[in-house]
Amino acid sequence: MTVRFDGRVAIVTGAGAGLGRSHALGLAARGAKVVVNDLGAARDGSGGSSDAARAVVKEIRDAGGHAIANGANVADAGQVQEMVNAAIAEYGHVDILVNNAGILRDKTFAKMSLEDFKLVMDVHLMGSVNCTHALWRHMVEREYGRIVFTTSASGLYGNFGQSNYGAAKTAMLGLMNVLHQEGHRKNIRVNMLAPTAATRMTEELLPPEVLPLLKPETITPGLLALVAEDAPAKMILGAGGGCFAETKVYETRGVALADDELTPEAVMANMARIRDAEGQAEMPGAFDQTNKYIQMAADLRGISLDKKD
Repeated sequence: MTVRFDGRVAIVTGAGAGLGRSHALGLAARGAKVVVNDLGAARDGSGGSSDAARAVVKEIRDAGGHAIANGANVADAGQVQEMVNAAIAEYGHVDILVNNAGILRDKTFAKMSLEDFKLVMDVHLMGSVNCTHALWRHMVEREYGRIVFTTSASGLYGNFGQSNYGAAKTAMLGLMNVLHQEGHRKNIRVNMLAPTAATRMTEELLPPEVLPLLKPETITPGLLALVAEDAPAKMILGAGGGCFAETKVYETRGVALADDELTPEAVMANMARIRDAEGQAEMPGAFDQTNKYIQMAADLRGISLDKKD
């Protein structure tokens, strides 16, 4: 199966360098028309220039592709809507959204200002929300959409000094889960990419000897799969160095407590059983967990929930 994007239009945020640039080039090389969005800010979000976005557009055009540059700040909903309007005016429609833009303001939580916490949340989380919201009705009406949120192991697993970044990246999990439920009937597939790459945001945090292994180009094939015609849905795809894996959230079987056992002491006494991984399973939706607990509580008390009774 050959993955192509002929006739498709993609918006890639933060596409002036690193992962975003690689994604934009990868999409264009396989036939997509690309809106290369980049504010041109420094790693901490300061400053701004359109030079980086224009340079990527030139690369795409020099290779025979189609692209336009856009300098919208993804944290500004008005600028984002103008970007979407410009994309539709230029190409007629938008099929693919890659939410990649981000900044870093790392400090321990004790030393971090609330301003720095909020700014990172605004760019990563609200930036993704703004771009997705601006395109959502368009995709619903066309009954086609492929959306990727960029998450991170710093959020999924934790990383010292990145409470703001980690909070923003993991918040996207809840956003993906809900948008999957709301969009799948309209052929909108929403996924998350969890990359480990050597970019300007991470190169100072990684040993120099591993940088050649973690080039952005080793991750882009995974991104292209997540936005393909036959893309999966509601997937967290880990990627780095040409390696790919799926991250999933499981819930253990757990225990049911009642009456005199329904105490914090009993919860502590049963902690090993509560955390036992045997029999753990995914929860397709929030009410699947609710129904599981209802059934467990009813079974413990000998209550039949059979509607035929």
